[in-house]
Amino acid sequence: MKLEHRKQKVASLPQFIIRMVRYACFAFLLVALSVGFGTAGYHHFAGTSWLDSFYMACMILTGMGPVADMPSANAKLFSSLYALYSGIAFLSVTAIFFAPVIHRLLHILHVEDAIFENN
Repeated sequence: MKLEHRKQKVASLPQFIIRMVRYACFAFLLVALSVGFGTAGYHHFAGTSWLDSFYMACMILTGMGPVADMPSANAKLFSSLYALYSGIAFLSVTAIFFAPVIHRLLHILHVEDAIFENN
């Protein structure tokens, strides 16, 4: 997933749309893997049903917070570590999704040229 260099022309709209679809698919894959990991962990460590585990993983991953008390020390430890991971994953997925848009905007505005000219 390579982006054009600052000396190259801005990608055409069809190329940009294809790039956005690729980045969005990669971001969705990361979200799906994160929710799957959290669902399996909550099911295993907290002993909740698959649906409740999925609900808990989605709530933690989106930053809404836990919805149930953890019954054991292992469940609390998993929940804590998953919450830390979720914060990083949320920021990473957001950055991956918006990277092509930000790159295109900076490329169009020639921000890099203006920075180098002032130095």
